[in-house]
Amino acid sequence: MPETKTFKRHAALVDRMATTLGLDLEEQVYAGQLAPESLCDVVLRCTGCADPDGCEAWMAAQGGGAAAAPIMCRNGEVFAALTEGRRV
Repeated sequence: MPETKTFKRHAALVDRMATTLGLDLEEQVYAGQLAPESLCDVVLRCTGCADPDGCEAWMAAQGGGAAAAPIMCRNGEVFAALTEGRRV
């Protein structure tokens, strides 16, 4: 398991990526579209990212938002599914 500092950084990256894509993860959990344990998996998957600085730079460059996560995102398929209204 990643150390607390790493986990918190990636939890923030996941939340910011979701926001960049127009998703509210808390709302997705409440609506039953995203299982709470799946959210934990998403954050853990993010901790395996080799380029979190690149992720931050990509999000900063998006300004008003983006239609899809970058190809490097380890959770791109999850974000795409949620954007399309599919349960994860």
